[in-house]
Amino acid sequence: MKFIADFHVHSKFSIATAKNLDLENLYIAAQLKGIKVVGTGDFTHPGWFSEIKEKLVPAEEGLFKLKEAISSKCDAHVPPSCRDQVRFILVSEISNIYKKKNKTRKNHNLVFVPDLSIVERFNKKLEKIGNIKSDGRPILGLDARNLFEILLETSEQNYLIPAHIWTPWFSILGSKSGFDSIDECFEDLTHQIFAIETGLSSDPPMNRRVSALDGLTLVSNSDAHSPLKVGREANIFDTELSYSAIKSAIKSGDPKRFLGTFEFFPEEGKYHLDGHRKCNVRLNPKESMKQGGKCPVCGKPLTLGVLYRVEELSDRAEGATPQKKHPFYSIVPLTEILAEIFRVGSGSKKVQQGYHGLLDKLGPEFEILHSLKTQTIDKSGVPLLGEAIRRMRAKEIFINPGYDGEFGKIKIFKEDEREKLLGQKSLFVLPASDSFKKNKKTTCDARLKKGKKHQKFIKKHSLTTTASKSREKGILFGELNEEQRKAVLYNDGPLLIVAGPGTGKTRTLTHKVAYLVCQEKVSSEQVLAMTFTNKAAQEMRDRLRSMMPDSEPLPRASTFHSFCLEILKTHEGVNISKFSGIIDENDRKTLILEAVKKVEKNGVKITKPPLFFLDRVIAAKQMLRGLTDNFKTIVDNSETEMFSAVYASYQLLLEIQGLYDYEDLIFKVVGLFEKNKAVRRKYQEQYRYVLVDEYQDLNYGQYRIVQTLVPPEKPHQNLCVIGDPDQSIYGFRGSDVKYFKRFLREYPKTKVIRLTRNYRSTETILEASHQVINNYSTSSSESRIYSGINGVRTIGVLEANTAKGEAVAVGKMIEKLVGGIGFHSIDFNKVDDENHEGSRGFSRTMKDHGDFQILLFCIEPGSRARSLPRLLIVPVFPIRLQAKKPFLIIKVSGIFFLF
Repeated sequence: MKFIADFHVHSKFSIATAKNLDLENLYIAAQLKGIKVVGTGDFTHPGWFSEIKEKLVPAEEGLFKLKEAISSKCDAHVPPSCRDQVRFILVSEISNIYKKKNKTRKNHNLVFVPDLSIVERFNKKLEKIGNIKSDGRPILGLDARNLFEILLETSEQNYLIPAHIWTPWFSILGSKSGFDSIDECFEDLTHQIFAIETGLSSDPPMNRRVSALDGLTLVSNSDAHSPLKVGREANIFDTELSYSAIKSAIKSGDPKRFLGTFEFFPEEGKYHLDGHRKCNVRLNPKESMKQGGKCPVCGKPLTLGVLYRVEELSDRAEGATPQKKHPFYSIVPLTEILAEIFRVGSGSKKVQQGYHGLLDKLGPEFEILHSLKTQTIDKSGVPLLGEAIRRMRAKEIFINPGYDGEFGKIKIFKEDEREKLLGQKSLFVLPASDSFKKNKKTTCDARLKKGKKHQKFIKKHSLTTTASKSREKGILFGELNEEQRKAVLYNDGPLLIVAGPGTGKTRTLTHKVAYLVCQEKVSSEQVLAMTFTNKAAQEMRDRLRSMMPDSEPLPRASTFHSFCLEILKTHEGVNISKFSGIIDENDRKTLILEAVKKVEKNGVKITKPPLFFLDRVIAAKQMLRGLTDNFKTIVDNSETEMFSAVYASYQLLLEIQGLYDYEDLIFKVVGLFEKNKAVRRKYQEQYRYVLVDEYQDLNYGQYRIVQTLVPPEKPHQNLCVIGDPDQSIYGFRGSDVKYFKRFLREYPKTKVIRLTRNYRSTETILEASHQVINNYSTSSSESRIYSGINGVRTIGVLEANTAKGEAVAVGKMIEKLVGGIGFHSIDFNKVDDENHEGSRGFSRTMKDHGDFQILLFCIEPGSRARSLPRLLIVPVFPIRLQAKKPFLIIKVSGIFFLF
């Protein structure tokens, strides 16, 4: 069965879409176009999914149809010549905006699902990650690879197709925020990507120039934001009507089942060429390269279009024909053809009347554009229509290409020939003249032939440091400033590095480790670098691997907790044989609740809530207080009895199940070191060089670990710690900056080096922050940091009269800083040019690094704490909430709002 399908559409719940974009109008539009299968779009949105469940019923396997009562009413608005069955397939677009390899990635992906129950399960998973209620196309701070993994875990029948893969701002290969290959994005799941969407600004021949896309089926869809835009691109099938048959045809690329695509002329797409819309500058890639990627009028970066990006990644000459290819047919929407013939706008009443009149006489739009003989079209009563469609099919048209968000303009007739044709009342097909054949090259023919890549331009504007790469003693010292270099080279006893924000703490620490191993020939097994998070430890390992020879084993770079767990697993005397895992925060709450219940059953009166005891148990372990120790500083005297009972019950429950909580790891290792002299000596002798990151965040237990590994009385005190006493942030974990201050007293021979060059902030920010913290700083005035980075010379103060006004202002600011959250941001000039090149993005969870923190203090947090998160849904950010007394923290997937 031959049919046409358009999978990529939206709903009225998406930003910048028509109010009438509902299932009824999608059904009507599909019939007018001649489309058999249309995507539902936006099924992740609760409101739209509710309409899907209410209005659609199952049809063929994995497909749906409008309920009879609804479809019969809609059919009344469709000419009899166009009426046909329409099926819906569950497809939704998801926007992924996230950081990967220190660059913000913004790509859109189509997800296909065969069943409503699977959609529900999938939506529940996404709802835990981000805000899916704010926009039909939700924005998630989620790696596209991880989105795909979640999709496949929900059901193996699901599949994903990267959307409009070349558009600069929001696509997998886009010049502004994409990757250079599909493999970079989807990594180990790349083999399960079997199709890509070409988008309006590219066509199959452009994609065929990139051999890495061989083997992938090229699909095309409309990305419709209004009903009449449905079908401006579409796919042609010859299969049975079912979800599995459609998937199989796309996956296999079988030319007998997937028959090809209907395509926009790519020059008509709004990101085909390069340019700068504000300055009315439009350039082809060669001209852009000559300009160094900058606008010749204002000097700001050009928006490099799809053709430029294809040329950049191509490894084939124009016209290459890979083994796997399908036919394609370039079309111009019928309303645009009529608009030129009638010399009015495509949305005018005259065009709409003519459009519906033609459908009533001739049938669906795709039949008129593709199938009907021009002699039949000539009889429609519209002058020049048959000739216009003949020229479109032969690609004998003129196009002023699109650029920087502006759609291209198509022209079919020259003025002189148009008047001539009309004057002769020529309603029949005229043969193309020889002069026209000689000059029928459109802007398609102006595509660049394969030549030299613009590597000089890329190199010139690369973010890679231009510092000297000369090696000194095996280390890239060209990447270090003078202060960092001194810290790396110092190797004569304890070292305290006072490093303010953005001064390169991790860079300095990893260079020091590499220097010890590669130059000082210290065995990797004798070096231990410790930090606080798995992410920080992994970053250390990644940096070390990039600096050290592959043959050299990496020194241990670990968190305190993973280091202690390894010790507990290794040594006898610790009941690790029954160890079955480490409980997380939720399990810990469950266990403390059970402990409280058991204590109450034993007759102890409990007057405090379970979380009171959990907080105190954590504090006790962080202070290394065991069951028989004094709890004076932990609880009041009146609470000691019940706390001791709950603590003992909690520990018994852990022991019975062979479980540890995070505090146990350090608590038990300190005890092991104290009781077992041989074990203590083993680790002191093994790790002759100990380096500790973020030293200001040590709690008492971690402090004791460091003191044990490198005791002050030890002859060789090869201990290096780095941190900033003004940045202690883990007070809730028991950290205390006093251990930072005590370092000089305990290790009197300590060398102090201060890092004062900031690489992150402008001088305005640094000066303002210094004024704020100067009177409260624990550091000396020598710690004042500088960057030399010039920026806006003032700090803006925004005052809002209402919570709603505040939320809107915050949302607009974030939208600008992230460089736009959707095509509407770019097209409607909501983003300044200087923000286009930004690298700010969102993250998936509270634990992940995010680029935005907004801290507000509320004297009366109740009303605003409730209203602001709700109002921030309007700017479609994926919001997360976490309460912290006396503050409330709201996270917009990497953005924190603290009240």
